[in-house]
Amino acid sequence: MKNMLNKLMIAILCSVSMNATAFFPNLDNFPKFPKLPILGDINPSVLQKFYNQFTDAKPDFERENRMIAEIEEAVMDGDVEYLPLADDKEVFSIYMEAEADEAKGGVIVLHSRGFHANWDSVIKPLRVGMATKGWHSLSVQMPVLDKQATYYDYVPIFPYAHERIEAAIDFYKRQGIDNIILIAHGCGAHMAMSYFDKFGDDKISAYVGVGMGATDYKQKVIKRMPLDTMLKPVLDVYGEKDFPGVRRSAEGRRWLMDIANNKQSAQKVVASADHYFKDSGTADELVSVIDTWLRKLN
Repeated sequence: MKNMLNKLMIAILCSVSMNATAFFPNLDNFPKFPKLPILGDINPSVLQKFYNQFTDAKPDFERENRMIAEIEEAVMDGDVEYLPLADDKEVFSIYMEAEADEAKGGVIVLHSRGFHANWDSVIKPLRVGMATKGWHSLSVQMPVLDKQATYYDYVPIFPYAHERIEAAIDFYKRQGIDNIILIAHGCGAHMAMSYFDKFGDDKISAYVGVGMGATDYKQKVIKRMPLDTMLKPVLDVYGEKDFPGVRRSAEGRRWLMDIANNKQSAQKVVASADHYFKDSGTADELVSVIDTWLRKLN
């Protein structure tokens, strides 16, 4: 009798296991480091091997300083803040207090590749727009390279973005603000994904990726975005006329978000918008979409 019960239990467990496999995708079939073709003189496998590690590659700090010198005096909306980093270094940022008696929380805004914390497209509309919606906003300068640098060139310097994100989070924590939202655009989103891949998302309340998945011609995303392992709500928002790579990869991002199974996560498309939200009204609509989604989380 005991043997019969054991066999019955084994049969039930096998059946449950087989059915579970049918409903839950096998992540082993989706490697973290996909095999990528060599592109000219670039072997992406080398970028994969050292992903999220410090190498000989370094940001162009001189260009960053020149950019900051050009924009610092031009900041009209908000105040310049230099956030402390390790080794007595600092990072340029722009802080704007919420236009509300009681702020909803604080947003951190990360710009795209080669731009700056007060960039007229996407970044300034976001940092100012979110403040008018009742959020403190902090736009942080990300590491940059020369103007001709591509996505593959930027991958090795992603780790330099991590301490800048941490510094922005600490800025809000020191003020007693715990409802912290990270909003990242373009290559800034790649840097945010790099940060989450290494450190997780426990220090923020939600993440908003704008135009995620943007790379260069024939260049592929080096490592699968960790959207499937994120615990906090994610908003994936992009333009109807965004880069082809952003639009093509939207289904894959949605698939990863579904694995995370956070019912508050969402994917939104802003009508008529391109990657830079330059068409009239599209930047305002982006701010509205983000704020509306965030308000539903509370």
